[in-house]
Parts: sequence; structure tokens; C-alpha cells
Amino acid sequence: MLELSILGFLAEEPLHGYELKERIKALSGHVRPVSDGALYPAINRLVAAGSLEQRTEDGVSAAPRRVLSLTEKGREDLLERLRHPRQQDVTDHVRFNTVLAFLHRLPDRREQAAVLRRRLVFLETPASFFYRDGQPVRAEEAGGLFRQGMLRIARATGEAERAWLREAIELLSRADPGDSPATAR
Repeated sequence: MLELSILGFLAEEPLHGYELKERIKALSGHVRPVSDGALYPAINRLVAAGSLEQRTEDGVSAAPRRVLSLTEKGREDLLERLRHPRQQDVTDHVRFNTVLAFLHRLPDRREQAAVLRRRLVFLETPASFFYRDGQPVRAEEAGGLFRQGMLRIARATGEAERAWLREAIELLSRADPGDSPATAR
């Protein structure tokens, strides 16, 4: 997801490493911190793969800084990652939010809707934090105030997300294919 975030933010505009790190932290750093030890090797991998270009420019009152920008290969890589997110990128809430943050970059509404459908199918599969005899435990069946709270919050969040996904899929499905994806955002 770190590489997807890098590609996604650089699709918006060229950035230097610190600015990029701050944007990634704002997106998911409150849940999954971004360390320099993870960010800069990921940037270097993307540069080596030809997905990013880097140039040096003078710093305002500091040493020169490295500015990163997306290459055409990087744009193609971003679109491919958005078209075909890995299963864990669909099932993990934080990872899926990262996909959502950049999904508008896909030019085809059908492809956008297909990604949302994958998430909806996952959310419609009965699940729980707790199981009894192989079956998910519902909030009303959970022992204790705190487990009930976990399950009730998860149920409410899941209901809200499923409702939004259905609305978004419907909007993307009925929109005129000639419209730009921005009108469906």
C-alpha cells in the first residue's frame, strides 16, 4: 500500500520526499505509521523500476532536495494496481481506504465499480471477531459489554459502508459512459 500511496500522490503533482511522507501520514499514518526506513526504500524501488523520476532542486533554506515525479510507466503501474487490487487490499479497511483515495484515477467507471463490488462482496460475507462452533457470534450473543460494543460498532460501520458502496456502484453503473469520471465522484 505504501507504493500505491506514493504513485497516487505523485499522480497529483511532483513532490519531495518530506511532502510525500506527510501526505501518506495524513492518509493512513494514524493507523500505520510511515517510517523513513520503509518510505525511502519503496521510493528507490519505484525509481529503479522506472515508475518514478527524481531531480534535485535547491532547498528554500536548506540543502538541495530530491523532487519525485511520476513517469508514464508509473501511471500505468498505478492504474494496474487500482484495476486489480490484491485481495488483502480489498479486505483490510485501511488498505481499502488507500485504494479509494486514488480510485478516481481509473478512467473507466466499470473498472471503478468492479473494485467497489469486490469490497461489497467481502462485506456481505458473514463475519465476526468471535466464533462459536464455526459460526460468527452476533453482538447480542457476545458475552460482556466490551465484546458487544466491538460487534455493534463493527455492524454499524459495516452497514454504513455497504449502503455507500451500493449507492456508488449504482451511480457508476447508470452514469453516461461519455461523462468524465470526475462527475461520478
